[in-house]
Formats: sequence, structure tokens, C-alpha cells
Amino acid sequence: MLGPEESLDLETLGRRYRAGTLRPTQLVAGLLQRIERRGDDKVWIHRVPDEELMARATELERSGPRGDPLSYPNGLPLYGIPFAIKDNIDLAGHPTTAACPDYRYTARDSAPVVASLVTAGAIALGKANLDQFATGLVGVRSPYGVPGNSFNPAYVPGGSSSGPAIAVAAGLASFALGTDTAGSGRVPAAFNNLVGHKPTCGLLSTRGVVPACRSLDCISIFALTARDAAAVLRAARGFDSADPFSRREPAIGRRVTPTSFAGLRFGVPLASQLEFFGNADAARLFDDAVERLEKLGAERVEVDFAPFFATARLLYDGPWVAERYVAIREFIERRPESLHPVTRAIIGGAAKFTAADTFSAFYRLKELQRETAPVWDQVDILVSPTAGTIYTIAEVGADPIGTNSNLGHYTNFMNLLDLSAIAVPAGFQANGLPFGITLIAPAFADDALCALADAAQRAAVSTMGATKNPLPAAAPAVRPMLGDDAAMIRVAVCGAHMSGLPLNKQLTERGARLALRCRTAPVYRFYALTEFSPPRPGLVRSDAGVSIDVEVWEVPSEAFGGFVDGIPSPLGIGTVALEDGTHVKGFLCEAHAVRSARDISSLGSWRKFVKEG
Repeated sequence: MLGPEESLDLETLGRRYRAGTLRPTQLVAGLLQRIERRGDDKVWIHRVPDEELMARATELERSGPRGDPLSYPNGLPLYGIPFAIKDNIDLAGHPTTAACPDYRYTARDSAPVVASLVTAGAIALGKANLDQFATGLVGVRSPYGVPGNSFNPAYVPGGSSSGPAIAVAAGLASFALGTDTAGSGRVPAAFNNLVGHKPTCGLLSTRGVVPACRSLDCISIFALTARDAAAVLRAARGFDSADPFSRREPAIGRRVTPTSFAGLRFGVPLASQLEFFGNADAARLFDDAVERLEKLGAERVEVDFAPFFATARLLYDGPWVAERYVAIREFIERRPESLHPVTRAIIGGAAKFTAADTFSAFYRLKELQRETAPVWDQVDILVSPTAGTIYTIAEVGADPIGTNSNLGHYTNFMNLLDLSAIAVPAGFQANGLPFGITLIAPAFADDALCALADAAQRAAVSTMGATKNPLPAAAPAVRPMLGDDAAMIRVAVCGAHMSGLPLNKQLTERGARLALRCRTAPVYRFYALTEFSPPRPGLVRSDAGVSIDVEVWEVPSEAFGGFVDGIPSPLGIGTVALEDGTHVKGFLCEAHAVRSARDISSLGSWRKFVKEG
């Protein structure tokens, strides 16, 4: 059976399923008891009937974890995993309300993302509460009530994906689907000690989602751990030709993001730009989080966030709010009284914008996109607070617009700038409420962000959600995926193939991705072979060796042969020892070729050699 406090993280459930000590029907029975014990907690707008859940669990037991080999040759990756769905995302045969009873309709089909997760073996529990029409970051704008914060019900749960976040944090679901247009998939995660992944726009199909701002919407993932979020993302992602906003993942030409903090450069706002709205605890916790990342081997870089904040103001102060009006235009014009008063005031404000305003704002956005682009030449990721503070329900009631705006201070710019992001737990305030940070990267860096979030979460907290369950034991790092389960070969490069240098395109055009920056073991001499154009490095094993800076890249196995074939003599691929004791393939040089070459071992870095000229 499922214990009353037992963890629902994927590793724990998977281990029990594999051992035969838990069956899906037992899991469902245990969850129904948990839900009953909580009573009317305002988490659910509609739950899948008990008998339907049991029928689904029985179906899974009959098929077993292997499932249909035509759908999943390697089995069902989410076998028997329970999940909640924000009630603006369709589940076939069940109502969708977007937290507006008069808007209710019964979905004929499931949203493709939901269907993919069910095909992967997951069990949909029901539809969870939200800020009406996904408009808000507070989680209190719902006629179905307020799901209290899982640590202190006097505080807001965060929104708009309030119900999904509480379902996971309270131990009712292993993961949940939310949506994130302005921070709705990140703020509730921060307020409930969860991971909240906001994927690249278009990575997950948004067909079957009641739109908020259709051009900016994305489905998000709440999970107990970053590794769980990565597993759900893998099962849910995929191009949807029927969704005009769906995007194919580029195999080449995209910026790479490291998967380890070792050698990573992360940008933080200038000290003068950090805003915590009087919350000294949050300020302290952010400083602590930055220090932890530095201890993991990363380098902090202060970045001017002014253009990011200027972009954020466009979302609600500009004509993008008109997209919210367009999404429900027929309904709001026919039944304006059906909307929550605050929701109606926000969406109704769209009427003041003209087509000229829209074009002006679009031009301003393009300017800001150009202003922010150079930051990615300085850093690999950005790091910010997820929210500068948290409010009580009473405080939000006294100032519903101002408090909500403050919660979006660090989130509203994300989709306008086409960024990927993941909210990560980062400790607790003195009053016991959680605090979180967000890791931010360019589009399609989702896998790398999940890997980084795994390390950041483990460095900061020891428990998951509002449960007292400890994080599962550390497992091998989350590896970035290229397509479906592509085999990757790790290669250490120490010269012109490093990121930003002339030959790096030979890696990126083959779909290679940067895994980490580190140093070799202290067993090499380093030389400059200046007869090449551009000059190339010569790494030679020596008893009088030193450590040399390298980048470790992951190259698709099918592209590795072509890459090696282009390496000119006297260079070649051998086995390189790294400072952590591991070994990877890497560039080495024949010893005879360095007899007359310049020894640059004292520099320890090809970049330093290039900089010195």
C-alpha cells in the first residue's frame, strides 16, 4: 500500500513499482484517502471520479510497466505516476472552466501534452484551481476559493497555477501541469518549495489550452525535484503541426548552455537593481543562493537588468493585455458579470489600446530584445529571485493590483524575450515560508536548466514540497537530450574549438552541446602550434605537467566520426584525464610536433594565449 506520508517523487514510486511492493490500484487508493483527509482544500475544481481512476490503474496493471511496445519500446516512463492538471488545460470527457463556472465546457479531446503523458503511463487525477483565466500571480482570484499556501494558509499560494502547485506540494500528485505566461508556473513553485519549469515557448504544444496571451503562453511543469521535471518534459515535448505556435527544436545553430556549475558564468542583477519589497529574509536568502552557486564552481557576473525590467513592464502596461481580451472576447462581451472583479478590471483595460499602440509596443520590444541579446556573450545563464517577497491573503485583498505586480517583478519579461527558465527552491525564511531562485537561459536550453536546477536544489534544501520527505539520493547528472535518446560522446577541447572561438562551429553544426567547463588533471604540458591558421594547441602528457582549462562537449555519436575525420596531423583524439579523476575523449598532440613550439603551460588556458596575442 501507499503510506499516508510516503513520497510521490518519481524515483520512490518507480523503485516500489519495480520491486512489486506497490501497484497502481494501491497508489490510487492511498491518494483517495489523502484527498479525503484534506477535505475541501480548494485545490480541485473537478476530480476524475474514483471509479474512473481505479479503472485507469487496473488498465495499467494489466499492461504492466512495459506497456505498448509500439508506443514506448523501452516501456512506460511515467508508469503509475499521478498528476494534476490546471483547469485551463483540456482533459477528454471532463469539464474545463478556467475558474469561471459560466465558461464551463466538456472537452472532447485531451490537450496533446496531457495525451502524451497518459500514453507514457501517467494517471490524471483531475483539474486544479487557478486565478481566473490564468490572470494573476497570487492564486486568490477564483470563485472556487483559495488553496491556502502549503506552509501557512494565511499566505497566498501563488498563481495563477495555485491548485496544481498545492497538489504537488501537499503530496497529492507527483507532478502537475500549469501554464506560464507571466510567471504562473514559477511563482507558485517558489512559494511552495517546488521546482517549476517554464519551457521554451512552443516546446510543448499549447493546443487544448484556454489562451491567456496566445503568442506568449506555454504549459509549465511543477515537480518535487528537477529530475522529475526533466522526466515529465521528456515525455511531454514534441512538435505539433496542428498548433501554429509549436516549434521544432533546432539540431544545430543554437546557443549551448553548460549542464554543470563548474566553470559556468551566471549573471545577477546589479545590487542597486535587486528589489525585495522590504523583505530582509528574502534578500539574505538570495545572497546565500548566489554564494552556493559560487561554491559549486560558478562565477558571478553583475548584469544591468534595466532592459529586462523595461520588457517586463510591456506585458501588463502595454497592449499585450489585449491578447487576454481576444482570447475570451465573445464570452466577456456576452457575460461580463461572470468574471471575477479584478480579472474583469484587468482584461477590460485592453479597450484603451489602439492598433497604433500595439505596433509601437512591438517596435519597443524589438529594441529591448536587441539590448538584452549581448548579455549572453557575457554569461551562460541568469539567476534572479523568483519573487522578491510573499504576501498574506489579507495584504493582497487590500491591494490586489500592486501586490500582484510586485510578484511579477522578476518573471514578466521571460516569454517576451523568448527565454527558458526553471524556478528552484533556495531555502526558507525565518517564518518558515519557502524562497526560490530562477535559472534563466536562451530558448531550447531546457535540458541543461533541469541539470543545473538539480544541483542547485540539492545544495539548498533537503525536503520536497511541504512534506517532510527527503530528496532522493543524488543520481548521475541529468544529461541533455538531442532528439530521442541520442547517444552522446564527451570530448574535451582546449583550443579554437572552445565556445566563441573560430572552430567552435565544427561542433555546433554537428549538434554538439557544451556540458561543462573544467580543468585537466595536472599531467599535461601545453603548446601553441603557430604554423596553423588559426593557431592550434598541443596538449601533451608529461611527468612535469600542469592543469589546463578545457571545455567538455557532448557530440552525437553519429556525428563523431565526421568530426574526427577533419582533425589534421599532428593532432588527434585520445583519452584526456580531468581534474575530478574522470576520463573523456579529447584533443592530444604527437610529442614530436612540439619540440620547436612555444610552451604556454604557464598560462594554463588557450583563451589567455589568444588574449595576449
